[in-house]
Amino acid sequence: MTHSLLLLSLFISPLLFAADSTVDAGDTRVDSDRLSATMQHMRTFGENAAGGSDRVAYSEHNLAALGYLAHLMAESGLVAKIDVAGNLVGRREGRIDGLAPIVTGSHIDTVPNGGHYDGIVGVMSAVEVARSLREAGVELDHPLEVIVWSNEEGGKNGSRSFTGAVADREMALPSLGAKTIGEGIAFLGGDPQHLAANIRHAGGISGYIELHVEQGAMLDRDGIAIGVVEGIVGIKRWYITIEGFANHAGTTPMDQRQDALYPAALIIAEVRKIITDEPGRQVGTIGRLDVKPGAPNVIPGEVMFSLEIRDLDMNKVNRLFAMISAAATAIAEANETQISFNQYYESPAAPTDKRIMALVKQSADALGLSNIQMPSGAGHDAQSMKGIAPLGMIFVPSRAGISHAPGEFTGPQQITNGANVLLQTVVAMDRLLR
Repeated sequence: MTHSLLLLSLFISPLLFAADSTVDAGDTRVDSDRLSATMQHMRTFGENAAGGSDRVAYSEHNLAALGYLAHLMAESGLVAKIDVAGNLVGRREGRIDGLAPIVTGSHIDTVPNGGHYDGIVGVMSAVEVARSLREAGVELDHPLEVIVWSNEEGGKNGSRSFTGAVADREMALPSLGAKTIGEGIAFLGGDPQHLAANIRHAGGISGYIELHVEQGAMLDRDGIAIGVVEGIVGIKRWYITIEGFANHAGTTPMDQRQDALYPAALIIAEVRKIITDEPGRQVGTIGRLDVKPGAPNVIPGEVMFSLEIRDLDMNKVNRLFAMISAAATAIAEANETQISFNQYYESPAAPTDKRIMALVKQSADALGLSNIQMPSGAGHDAQSMKGIAPLGMIFVPSRAGISHAPGEFTGPQQITNGANVLLQTVVAMDRLLR
């Protein structure tokens, strides 16, 4: 799709439906057949021969899909535009002037050879919710905004633009496709030179709610329909380096070695023990291991490995790291090696709003859907709203916990369940958040 075709689609006037503010939304449901059809059509924008999706951010597939969504937004009573960060924003005004919008949405960009549900479920459901409310004659007091965030997989630049957190230097960074982030934003119709125009200060959004596939196996394994997300976990990452002494593997006796890999192995085992012995849902991961010089006949002289800890409680993350670093230091010293720790990444936890959590649960209960409170172990656009709006998230099951792969799957009824919970939660937020 060319830019001219996309821009044409963005300014299609919303179709008009009769609206009655007195309509009770309690019995309103999404059109499950229509939602399944739009989900299926979205596959065509970037589906590859292996059955996966190559709709990476700022690609032709991404642009074409935005054009399709702009058309759906118009049919749903939303006025759509591309903002300066390349986000597609559809807005429907509320009955009361001066209220900040309720915002819902997600992303449609994928990793290379990714799946067809991560992000897409939240976007298509949000558009369907807007359309179903419009067709049922339900008007909200607040404006409603449905947002398709840009480049979620490559750094959440779209949602982060709302807080002014996108640095100028990021515009020159490569995206997952062939363009830099700045080039990609411009390609979608944004303006990377004026991202500050997107900033929304605290109170500029009344509330944010995002529907998403779990990307884990808990709901699927336990046969639970809805996850009531209690927050998006915080993440800290370190590089741990152990320095020993590289020497000949055949001529150096075992009791005279300063083998950097041996204490590293003991420390890795200790990390697992410390993490699993602590009550709670925290996780710890060693995902990278570099051994130097890396020859089979040379005793390792230096080992560097990564450590990542995730939990909703950043104090717990810090406490677990303190326990790990103390144990690691003792192990390194006992093996006549030196150890150092370098923290290189931190993403603070983003707790969800307890009022919105309660509304999600009440909506699921009213619909007769089993539900459980749970953390999000993965990052989402919702966390960008921390500090400017009360936020909430709804999870639906991911079959076998598979995500970011062609095997990613959530069933049509599961998606419909999530969309109906989203609809009822949006209506409830409209009544609660003033």
